[in-house]
Amino acid sequence: MAVFSAIGAPFSAIPALFAENHLPKPLRTAVFRGRIVQEPSSKVSRRQIPKSFNFLHGGFGVSEDLLSVFSSGFCRGTNLKAKRGATIVVYAGINNRKLEGRKLRVAVIGGGPAGGCTAETLAKGGIETFLIERKLDNAKPCGGAIPLCMVGEFELPLDIIDRKVTKMKMISPSNVAVDVGRTLKENEYIGMVRREVMDNYLRERAAKFGANVINGLFMKMDLPKDSDSPYVLHYNLYDGKSSQGTRCTLEVDAVVGADGANSRVAKGIDAGDYDYAIAFQERIMLPVEKMGYYENLAEMYVGDDVSPDFYGWVFPKCDHVAVGTGTVINKPGIKQYQLATRNRAKQKIEGGKIIRVEAHPIPEHPRPRRVKDRVALVGDAAGYVTKCSGEGIYFAAKSGRMCAEAIVEGSANGTRMINEADLRKYLEKWDKQYWPTYKVLDILQKVFYRSNPAREAFVEMCADDYVQKMTFDSYLYKTVVPGNPLDDLKLVIKTIGSLVRASALRKEMKKLSV
Repeated sequence: MAVFSAIGAPFSAIPALFAENHLPKPLRTAVFRGRIVQEPSSKVSRRQIPKSFNFLHGGFGVSEDLLSVFSSGFCRGTNLKAKRGATIVVYAGINNRKLEGRKLRVAVIGGGPAGGCTAETLAKGGIETFLIERKLDNAKPCGGAIPLCMVGEFELPLDIIDRKVTKMKMISPSNVAVDVGRTLKENEYIGMVRREVMDNYLRERAAKFGANVINGLFMKMDLPKDSDSPYVLHYNLYDGKSSQGTRCTLEVDAVVGADGANSRVAKGIDAGDYDYAIAFQERIMLPVEKMGYYENLAEMYVGDDVSPDFYGWVFPKCDHVAVGTGTVINKPGIKQYQLATRNRAKQKIEGGKIIRVEAHPIPEHPRPRRVKDRVALVGDAAGYVTKCSGEGIYFAAKSGRMCAEAIVEGSANGTRMINEADLRKYLEKWDKQYWPTYKVLDILQKVFYRSNPAREAFVEMCADDYVQKMTFDSYLYKTVVPGNPLDDLKLVIKTIGSLVRASALRKEMKKLSV
């Protein structure tokens, strides 16, 4: 079986013998020096193209920048004319080298939901796993809401869930409150967790399955010289001997970056930058009688006062509430927005005592690069936080598990070396399953968070039972729920009406401000 050293190289670097013997002539003439210069002639069928790259084990994944043109034996871009000038990169899925006398060694950097679930799945799959987390009691500023499906899918014990929220209030800029949750069934709820509790549980579970949990600060990694050489990780081990930690190194075959929005792993592979939001949150201990109001209730506030592009929240925890907000477009104003959020909820949290103040960056979209060679990014490090809702916990855990499953499969349970083609299977699966969700929420944020009148329209729509049912079904179970055509049509008409009223109100407000 032929093995090419030009894995990941431009198309032109693949040996001419391969191109001559395995590419249909009409396709060869359409490609010049690794770039599509014309649309292949009609002599090339849709089936011929992927077959041309499918004679090696696993086939070829061919990507055009971040978007696949062809991948794993399937044609994902039939309109090649529109892709003229795009660089073609070929990733060859070869029979991976068998490891002698040892298992595949993988380091997971970061011990949040993404890192914990990655490490657990790797360890279960026979991989020698190292999980490096700088702060084992870390409490990330996070609303802490998790969908019902996550409890079952990730086998979370009920004792780590502080509250089961069955009621929500959406509160408009003019303080019109809409009760949300009327369509929930008796056993349905949104779980509220404290990150320090859940993250610790996931790390400890990974350790029980054999993962080596290291309390240390990851500093950098030295990239391998070839496909057989290891990654050398540099980290400071917190062993109690020094406040700065003891400098250590670790050699591994692959690295999974689960180290958040400021990921050092991402920097190490030149993954590119992305825009991010600043989340600011205060934990407030309330008097017992005040806490009773939030027993199974969460509140979300929208308006220019609490955030120009996000929302403020009051989420219940075991013995306190988390009050917070976030913004992308005006980060310097975050404390002003937080004060406004507290003021909007003032009567209900009055007499409370602030017990913790937290702030953290939250990614706004996936990074330009999420996989390179034997390094993959998951969770916040990859940019998996949804717009509009700001949800990230489930997607962090899910991406970690998906990535680990791809490594376990590609390495045959830790007995073989992996390559970039193995990791790209995780990306293909992820994008196929969740890209529509991210796109829809991105559109919703642009439509309904652009002005106070639009936010009023958004809250008005939330009063509709059909909207509530579709929203909660999709959120709780992370599936696209098919709607009733007639109800969908009614919803479209209502949405248009709400937006027309919002537009008219915005124009009137502009006249008054002149």
